[in-house]
Amino acid sequence: MHPILIQIGPLTIRWYGVMIALACFIGLWVAGREAERKGIGKEKIQEFALYAIIAAIIGARIYYIIFSDLTQFLHKPLSIFAIWEGGLAIHGAILGGLMVSIIFSIRQKISFWKFADALAPSLILGQAIGRIGCFLNGDAHGNPTRLPWGLIYSPDSPAGHMFPGEALHPTQLYEMIFNFLIFFILWKVRKSMKVDGHLFLVYVVLYSAIRIFVEHFRADQLTVFGNLSTAQIMGVMGIILGFFLMPILKRKNLFKRPL
Repeated sequence: MHPILIQIGPLTIRWYGVMIALACFIGLWVAGREAERKGIGKEKIQEFALYAIIAAIIGARIYYIIFSDLTQFLHKPLSIFAIWEGGLAIHGAILGGLMVSIIFSIRQKISFWKFADALAPSLILGQAIGRIGCFLNGDAHGNPTRLPWGLIYSPDSPAGHMFPGEALHPTQLYEMIFNFLIFFILWKVRKSMKVDGHLFLVYVVLYSAIRIFVEHFRADQLTVFGNLSTAQIMGVMGIILGFFLMPILKRKNLFKRPL
């Protein structure tokens, strides 16, 4: 693994940026297909895309800055913009994208829950591809391990700086595998979901559960109140919210059916 793909003089292209761009491209293509199938229209996804990408990047960066080392960023404010070095938190990206999708669906007079269902498979697929970028960049890494699949990261990566020469849990790959699995589950059941919003809530519950699990092996956690993982807190909240909203949406759907 090496974080830099190409370096020609001052020009540096990093794997992280390439994989994030690929995740956006493929995710939006899948979302467009789903939007067409659900009668929303892929042109709505194209209109939504730019706002969503900007909001996700800003949200991911703000979340990371707040819960990592805010003082360090205040001392070096220009480092806030160095996203090519890593430092984007997926929960911040999801929250940023969620806020924009709510506003967009209201302005476009689209059912938010139907819109969210169209986006759910592409969202988790994009996350899976993005984790490959984290792996190549050497961030979102795990703790030291003696397991045979432990990996030694490049010395110029975040993982290599924190644990030079030590084999670590490849937590990026753990999450990547789980994310791809969630994508295949959502893709398999998406046509059988009769209630708008349920597919998106299945995504929320499943991703929350796997993130709680993977976080046990993470070394570079974002924490609050000393040692509480923000990802695990968000995971617990996501599971509770998902199971709370599912019966509510089902009940509303029943009321819409003719007697």
